[in-house]
Amino acid sequence: MLDHLKKLWALGTIIITLFYSSFVAAHGNVPLETDVCVRNMAGSMIHLSTYQPQHDPQAEYCTEIPNEGETFWVLDLIDQALRNRPIDIKIVRGIGDSISETVASIYSTDHSDGIIKGEFNLDKGQYTLFVTGVGVPALHYEYPIQVQYKSFTDTFFTVTPYIIAFLLMALLTDKYLKRRQVQY
Repeated sequence: MLDHLKKLWALGTIIITLFYSSFVAAHGNVPLETDVCVRNMAGSMIHLSTYQPQHDPQAEYCTEIPNEGETFWVLDLIDQALRNRPIDIKIVRGIGDSISETVASIYSTDHSDGIIKGEFNLDKGQYTLFVTGVGVPALHYEYPIQVQYKSFTDTFFTVTPYIIAFLLMALLTDKYLKRRQVQY
């Protein structure tokens, strides 16, 4: 009986691993066309990366920053034409129709290497990063940013595999115990 229960628990662990790993999404080493941190406007592309080395020195984030506090950001101007334009960067509190105050603003004219970088301190909540390539025509890019913010959808997809695995294990254990009772 103990050997059979070990097999059931091993099966449950495998099921949990399979369900959980299907929701994992990596940011690094993806083509630009499929990278969620790339914005494309009229053929001009930019890429945003954010880092919090005080929490995890190796991790790179884009629009979902796990901890509030000091955050370093790097904006890569992929298109050569953008490197010759002034770039206006603005971080505002809120997203969509609920945009309120400006948290930080940067105006960059010297970025011939295609990189604009900086740092900001953000509290928990939702923000929008606006990047504008000044000129004719003006190019507008937008990044919704969430700092230490969990939506109900994210929580649902995080918890669901564990609930399904637990219910499966409970069902299999119940069937096994009922079967054992019938045999005796």
